[in-house]
Amino acid sequence: MSEPPAASLAELTTLRLGGPAKRLVEVHDEAGLVAEVAACDQRGEPVLVLGGGSNVVVADGGFDGTVVLVRISGVRVDDDGCGGMSVTVAPGEDWDEFVVRAIDAGWRGVECLSGIPGLVGAVPMQNVGAYGQEVADSIASVRTYDREQQRQVTYAAGDCGFGYRTSRFKREPDRHLILGVTFQFLLGDRSAPIGYAELARRLDVEVGSRLPSSDVRAAVLDLRRGKGMVLDADDHDTWSAGSFFTNPILDAPEAEQLPAEAPRWPVDDGRVKTSAAWLIERAGFTKGFGDGAIRLSSKHTLALTNRGDGTAAELVSLAREIRDGVAAKFGVVLDNEPVLVGLEL
Repeated sequence: MSEPPAASLAELTTLRLGGPAKRLVEVHDEAGLVAEVAACDQRGEPVLVLGGGSNVVVADGGFDGTVVLVRISGVRVDDDGCGGMSVTVAPGEDWDEFVVRAIDAGWRGVECLSGIPGLVGAVPMQNVGAYGQEVADSIASVRTYDREQQRQVTYAAGDCGFGYRTSRFKREPDRHLILGVTFQFLLGDRSAPIGYAELARRLDVEVGSRLPSSDVRAAVLDLRRGKGMVLDADDHDTWSAGSFFTNPILDAPEAEQLPAEAPRWPVDDGRVKTSAAWLIERAGFTKGFGDGAIRLSSKHTLALTNRGDGTAAELVSLAREIRDGVAAKFGVVLDNEPVLVGLEL
């Protein structure tokens, strides 16, 4: 465990926004992570656990507490004896590097999650998903430190409360410290069935087809780059937190109030999912909308971007304008996906 020199949190987030931390600690082992967070809890000091900084917006005033940078590495591979593979990953492993390893090893089920920034410890929090896959599809269990009970707890996948971009860990963010994620993979060099129409079109196959996982990864990365969703220091469209708003899930009567042409996808519980991007664009917020350094991406209306010298306050102001504009036109209130630290929308 070490305390690096004080630095602006903007240097540690993909939006490149945020003021300084009162205290910054870097941990490289599990015992150090638990000890640091537990000590802060005992002192009553606020704690922000930070991985890749890709799903967070930090206030311009910074964080008046301890920021713990998770840098714990390690991957353990076990043959499950049933034609599959159990893989346990430390929270500080880079997610996309792990996806590459999975594809190279013939571990099937995360190839559509290529190009997503961040660390492995964060993916169960929001049940990361893209192009028809969710990380919940491959997770077997999540081991945590329960800050309330002050003990380790392992949750089987069915007890993680996974839903669309959520989990029990996200719903109780100050309770669960993720120590490791165990995945259960089927083996094979061909992907899981393609379940997303846009990806199927890019691959020129029918939905439900299976292709070499490496081909699926290449197509996903191509689609993501076209939307500014692959990090590139020279491309300000990638200075974002990814999709800022989640796709709304509506009760059937609410969905009936949408225009007939609005996208609709049935959800298992009888509700209906619609497209946040469609609502945003039809409410008048087009690609590149905004003045100054904080604007919608020029490639994708779901991403709010920092063009170089923006502020978190400006970003929240634009997000509020978009949320309120969509609510006024369609009666649908959009929910933000990134975690807001010291900010309110």
